[in-house]
Amino acid sequence: MALKELQIRGLRPADKIYQCTDERGLYLEVHPNGSKLWRYKYRHMGKQKRLALGRYPDVGLAEARRRRDDARRKLETGSDPLAERKRDKLIAAFKAANSFGDVAKEYIDKMVAEGRADTTTTKANWLLEQLAPIASRPVADLKPIDVLAALKRLEAKGKHETARRCRSFASRVFRYAVATGRGETDPTSILRGALIAPKVTHHAAILEPEQVGELLRAINGYSGHTVTRIAMQIAPHVMARPGELRMAQWPEFDLDGAVWKIPAERMKMRRPHAIPLSRQVLAYLEELQPLTGPEGFVFPAFHTSLRPMSENTINQAFRRMGYSVGEVTPHGLRTTASTLLNESGQWSPDAIERSLAHADANTIRGIYNRGRYWEERVAMHQWWSDHLDALREATVQHEPRRAHA
Repeated sequence: MALKELQIRGLRPADKIYQCTDERGLYLEVHPNGSKLWRYKYRHMGKQKRLALGRYPDVGLAEARRRRDDARRKLETGSDPLAERKRDKLIAAFKAANSFGDVAKEYIDKMVAEGRADTTTTKANWLLEQLAPIASRPVADLKPIDVLAALKRLEAKGKHETARRCRSFASRVFRYAVATGRGETDPTSILRGALIAPKVTHHAAILEPEQVGELLRAINGYSGHTVTRIAMQIAPHVMARPGELRMAQWPEFDLDGAVWKIPAERMKMRRPHAIPLSRQVLAYLEELQPLTGPEGFVFPAFHTSLRPMSENTINQAFRRMGYSVGEVTPHGLRTTASTLLNESGQWSPDAIERSLAHADANTIRGIYNRGRYWEERVAMHQWWSDHLDALREATVQHEPRRAHA
């Protein structure tokens, strides 16, 4: 006999659990503590099963019957409603434990385990912070519009380059999620044309030989910290990226062999790089070694030898010497070397590119050429250092700049 609401409200607990049957497998289970729980009893594949449908009065009689009917329809299609519920719970728990932020942190941990540079992983963590609006969302549920909304928030603040880098980082996280079975697609793949292309900015660089000579004289006359001065003196000669130079360590230098070997984990292109050392660079290093060597960072921070020089130290020194932000930067010294070496016509473009540690656009050609040009590069670096000396010692046409107080 079917149950009625008035009858259900009048049910009282007993010493033991008892059941009140409704119809078509639905019944109410009354517990000694007064709880009244809806259950649906059914058979599937020859086995007796029961499905919890909720607690009365949170789930009333009409709603309990609707849930029973939903379960019956699943049975008619051959599905087991209890098995489906368990699967849905597992999926929900899986998604809850695999948010975009969780997967991104795991991906960054993988980068650390692979020996990626500290600066690379620090930037990755910073990019994850910028993607906070989607960090708590299940990675498998995120759609292109969800990611685009987070990126557009950055664009609205004028951070076009940050938005572009965040899209690239998010793409790597989504592809990692797919590879590890926690995602199905990379929703950022169709967003390439949806973001504002940032304006290309070139590093400030001095390209006129006379002005290069003036800069070198100003560096020689720098009255600040000795380690900073020597770092600025070495930088134009070695053509290394600023981060590669300031994080250099003494064991990387073979002074007898006149070569600086930078390990792959510190290189932008993730492959080891060797730089020939001219006589001038060796002299600067010999001056510096008693101050910071023979172990640890070649250019340590002012306050501790356990950390490298700040990325702003040389920029600030240039400002003190009277050079504005738009005139010269440490990275711009690479542009200076590239431009003047190419204009000299004495060296092959490939040798210059190898010294700048640029990737070859042709992968096969790049691998083949990796070990070539060494002898030419040795000669080129010595010529370049001699040329820089000649520019520095040239007759001064104008009064040199005076460092700011």
